[in-house]
Amino acid sequence: MSATDWLSQGTLVLASNNKGKIAEFEKMFAELNLPVEVVAQGKLNIEDAIEDGLSFVENAIIKARHASRISGKPAIADDSGICVPVLGGAPGIYSARYAGEHGNDVANNAKLLADLKPLRKNDETIEGMFVCVLALVQHAEDPLPQIFQGIWTGEILEQAQGENGFGYDPLFWLPELNVASAELSKEEKNKISHRGQAMKLFKNSLK
Repeated sequence: MSATDWLSQGTLVLASNNKGKIAEFEKMFAELNLPVEVVAQGKLNIEDAIEDGLSFVENAIIKARHASRISGKPAIADDSGICVPVLGGAPGIYSARYAGEHGNDVANNAKLLADLKPLRKNDETIEGMFVCVLALVQHAEDPLPQIFQGIWTGEILEQAQGENGFGYDPLFWLPELNVASAELSKEEKNKISHRGQAMKLFKNSLK
């Protein structure tokens, strides 16, 4: 079984129902000009998998296998989130449901700010990193999932800034560009983000 056998299958299922992620992926996949159709799992009536792994890698594989098992097609899944070292890596794999309700960006951002408030010291920056792990399985029982990982480092702001993006983008400051992630255009973000980095590795695997 070659690493690119899935390209002959005609369809690749994107194991996500997150609108923000799907929009970013659709843009990135369009640029790759793959010989397969990339279909978001929602269009196949596939609900989200139960993410009970303890790492981004485990959860990405769980999601990819789930979508592949139901669709009978190769699948690629993204598991991503933000890790803050002073919080022991939290929110981490619980980023999307940090405040309790899955996908409530406003509540998640508010909880992160509240958790960091007592840890902030005079003008010291608080580091954070966005992590993205892509897992590609050729079929549900694939013993050798392909893994592509991207890490995007920055700082956590004290208040939200910018209107673009989703998730924790308004709190993620990029000192080298002097902007928040939520102030970048989709094109600018995709070039440098954790998801963009993982996609570059995926693209290189096709050569």
